[in-house]
Amino acid sequence: MVIEISDQEFARFQGFIFEAAGITLGPSKKALVSGRLEKRLRHHRLQSYSEYLSLLASQSNPEEIQQAIDLLTTNETYFFREQRHFELLRERAEAARKQRRPLRVWSAACSTGEEPYSIAMVLAELQADLPWELLASDISTKVLKRARIGHYPESRTTQIPLELRKRFCLKGTGEHAGTMLVERGLRQRVNFMQINLDRPLPAIGNFDLIFLRNVMIYFSTDTKRRVVARLLPQLREDGLLLVGHSETLNDVSDDVVALRPSIYQRR
Repeated sequence: MVIEISDQEFARFQGFIFEAAGITLGPSKKALVSGRLEKRLRHHRLQSYSEYLSLLASQSNPEEIQQAIDLLTTNETYFFREQRHFELLRERAEAARKQRRPLRVWSAACSTGEEPYSIAMVLAELQADLPWELLASDISTKVLKRARIGHYPESRTTQIPLELRKRFCLKGTGEHAGTMLVERGLRQRVNFMQINLDRPLPAIGNFDLIFLRNVMIYFSTDTKRRVVARLLPQLREDGLLLVGHSETLNDVSDDVVALRPSIYQRR
């Protein structure tokens, strides 16, 4: 039997995920919420979404709260998404190599890992003899676990340049046929960390580039302003903040200047 979610219950889940992660769920997401959370109701043998909300509100089960956050955060990504950003990364990496300067990069909404591993391939290629660093963070522990493993369907690797795929990806055989595993040495160069961008940041240092792509579309304007204000101090003097091509920082921050569409520098 399908457990129906009422408008009032959906409104409470909207408040829950906004408070937890700064994510705004529009009215069209009602079916998504019920579809993703119904399995948790059945797991706990609950009869309604109100009972599940009471369980979350009790704060007695932080693991369940994280489960709900994981299920309600949308994660859609692929390797070398938005190619112009990776062309820019290559330019920066090559220029820094000539100066014998290692880059520090942050993938601030890394999802299942395709973005940080794409960044890592470029850095490993162009800064091979330098101690470059890459931080990859997400609010969801579920996607971080998948990202650390670095195992993907082969169909998701078609955007990886052939020479990089040959160097950094292991093709699955036997029971793993049709899959690809990111090479262990590259996986070990990525520092994965759970970070909520709508909360004070841990001590993570400063970065040459911060990838904040395709996540702010889920934020309200006020949340966008808080997140950007929080991230800008983490940029080095000439550092860049990259957002998704469908996103903009117009009306979000007066402290950045657009160098190109979706590419910003702190004033």
